[in-house]
Amino acid sequence: MVLFAFFFGIALYLGYKSFARGFYIVKPNERAVLTSFGRAQRLDDRLVEDPSLNKDERERYRYPLIRTIGPGGPYFKWPWQEVHKQDIATQSIDLTWDPTKRQNTIEAVTKDNLTTGVDGQIRFRAATGNLYAFCFGVDSPLEHVMGYFISVLRERMANFVDPKGQRLVDGTDLADQEGSAAMELSEGVSINDLRKNLPLLNDYMEQQCRSTGSRYGIELDAALITQIDPPAQVDRALSAINSTRNQVAADISTARADAEQQITMSKRAVEIARNNAQAEVAPLRELAKTLAAIKSNGGAPALSAYVRNMRIPLLRRARRIVQSTGAASAGTFDSNQ
Repeated sequence: MVLFAFFFGIALYLGYKSFARGFYIVKPNERAVLTSFGRAQRLDDRLVEDPSLNKDERERYRYPLIRTIGPGGPYFKWPWQEVHKQDIATQSIDLTWDPTKRQNTIEAVTKDNLTTGVDGQIRFRAATGNLYAFCFGVDSPLEHVMGYFISVLRERMANFVDPKGQRLVDGTDLADQEGSAAMELSEGVSINDLRKNLPLLNDYMEQQCRSTGSRYGIELDAALITQIDPPAQVDRALSAINSTRNQVAADISTARADAEQQITMSKRAVEIARNNAQAEVAPLRELAKTLAAIKSNGGAPALSAYVRNMRIPLLRRARRIVQSTGAASAGTFDSNQ
């Protein structure tokens, strides 16, 4: 009887483990992977494919496609099966996150050999198309992604060149860039270039980290690098340099505006003088045309009378008149006599 009760208890316990605890549900923000004796259920022999990976990376990151259980339930599993649930909601984490040590900032060296601190966040989520890598392929996928992200970030900061400054140096857009001299004065310092181009830096990081889903099973949703700070002493020196350069740029802009104003005023003065000269010459030309027409139409006597009448006011204002009397002699007439 005791032996029967013992075996009955064992059977009851196994039944409870098999059926009562064999049901499970999957929440809307979760996806589940079911394993039998530690092996996930494959979808044929297909592998996860990502065209952004090169040939060597495709050989290195060979992850099979596995069956994923969507939200719902209750589902049933056997005792030799295990459910691995993963949250697929988008999460955010600071760049300073490190499971092995505490740190307040990420250090990176710029092109000018300047050590700066970088702060920000990244948003990520588990890759539903590659849960095998997230659950089984990598021991700590988030730690791998953070290490990969920071490595790419440091490499980019060490070689970053402002696109606008590079175009000015190349000379391709000098004719199209208004105030190019003032812009050159504010370029060339790597920390300034990085601060002014944070959106470009974030876009570059997002592009470079698109393959993390195929590598580590984590998809990068956005990179939010918000602050790049050099040491305090360097920051004060940079502030002084930037203030001086901004003042020089402002003086150049003011001088250019004054020069353009003077040029505009000179052009208008020349145009006014030209118009005045044309206004004075126009009646004389019209008069010459009229006199030529009178002469050509047989009005020589009238033309001579007109010339004589026009000489009278001139003779009245003249103090001395020299008149030719012929080839042999010439007489002088004094108007005061």
